[in-house]
Amino acid sequence: MQASTPAAQPYAKALFALAKERQQLDDVGRELDALAAEAAGNELSAFFGRPWVGPNARRAVAAQVAERLGVSKLMRDFLALVAAQGRADVLSAIAAAYHAMVDAERGIVRARVRTAVALTDSERQALAARLARALESQNGRGPAHGDGAPDRKRISQVVIEEVVDPTLMGGFVAEIGGLILDGSLDGQLARLRERLTRG
Repeated sequence: MQASTPAAQPYAKALFALAKERQQLDDVGRELDALAAEAAGNELSAFFGRPWVGPNARRAVAAQVAERLGVSKLMRDFLALVAAQGRADVLSAIAAAYHAMVDAERGIVRARVRTAVALTDSERQALAARLARALESQNGRGPAHGDGAPDRKRISQVVIEEVVDPTLMGGFVAEIGGLILDGSLDGQLARLRERLTRG
């Protein structure tokens, strides 16, 4: 899923507000992911990207796609709007922004963690708890939004997206929004060198 773009934000915000009002955050998220994956297909993406294709033709094709996927009326209408306005090319970015808003609403923070070796389930849980404490003590507020700015809500969960990086000597490096927590052996050695250099 691509990163969020400025063009995607207003669409994601409007869809999030409607989904929250109807208490359908998860259902809408699943349908949005399915639509984004479908629209990313080569033929469909090329069709929606052609500037000479008019809004009515785009809307008609969007309706066919929505019907084939069996999505709700809300998502059919949303896809028709996005397609008619020529923004189907940013559906993946809309989905990314939407999921970031759902996470922020629920106090969920996603941490991309690089480790030297794969974590066990118990290590992953312990690291998630440690990261939650570190974020709350550092921010004094709560989770980070997609732009890295913390929200005032309490962190309810840290979800770890783990990547094994054999170049690390040990420990971990966690990226959460714009914040980087370096608990790697490499980072500890670098900090020690810096302290020794400063005397």
